[in-house]
Amino acid sequence: VFSDFYPGPSTQFPDMRDALEKLNLNDSSLTFVAISSDALGFGFRCGFLGMLHMEIVQERLEREFNIEVVQTAPTVPYEILMTDGKVIEVDSAGDLPEVNLLEEIREPVVKVDLIVPSESIGGVMKLAEERRALYLETEYLSAQRVILSYEFPLAEIIYDFYDKLKSATKGYGTMDYEMIGFRANDLVKLDILVNNNCVDALSVIVHRSKADQRGRALITRLRKEISRHQFEIPLQAAIGTRVIARETISALRKNVTAKCYGGDVSRKRKLLEKQKAGKKRMKMVGNVEIPQKAFMAVLDPGD
Repeated sequence: VFSDFYPGPSTQFPDMRDALEKLNLNDSSLTFVAISSDALGFGFRCGFLGMLHMEIVQERLEREFNIEVVQTAPTVPYEILMTDGKVIEVDSAGDLPEVNLLEEIREPVVKVDLIVPSESIGGVMKLAEERRALYLETEYLSAQRVILSYEFPLAEIIYDFYDKLKSATKGYGTMDYEMIGFRANDLVKLDILVNNNCVDALSVIVHRSKADQRGRALITRLRKEISRHQFEIPLQAAIGTRVIARETISALRKNVTAKCYGGDVSRKRKLLEKQKAGKKRMKMVGNVEIPQKAFMAVLDPGD
């Protein structure tokens, strides 16, 4: 899996580079390349063996090197077939070429064997169906235990699938998976706009059938995570130029008419109009602070 690591204060960028180089000396499976984001500045795109490996590296950066890490949601690599027949690999939604240059997007697919109690089959099958799984076969090990075989898109199981499996099987379910290859599917890029600016670190590749649901869930989560500012903040989820979901974070507003105990109502109206104009100017030039929790909100599948 891949995830982008950015230093909290931008001045820690050289320190983060040195720290990653030192970690790479005794962990050759860790890969990283320097990147830049309009929203987060300079950072590194890091490759890991899995979610646990990613968490360990982040923990070591913070504990051993005292580096504040802003981490984006983990992603998987995708194969892109271009209209000219060329095949490229991308590991971030922000790296996707323009839509008119794309022929198809191929996602990594894995074969998964789920070993579960027989009384949990219904709940596990429902969970698999929600994650776009393709059913293969059922094999009974005994009257109490069964193996359910599926093909899953890797992106559907890397984050919270194992936890959901444990919940559905009361802790008795286990899983084993192996990579099959890449398979074309109806995938689209879901962009997130904060204050009318596209935040590339929040973009995600999703299946078209889940795009509306995922967009609404993501915007709702962001509305809770991003604190109110002195100006109104529109949040939008869009596919290309089509906006599929919108929420608005209302502005913090001072009661400018508090001192107007009486007198002409036009005086109050004048103060309110002046405040409104000030908020409008602030919205055009104001920067929105996006917390770490907001970047992890893209992991919410919107179930």
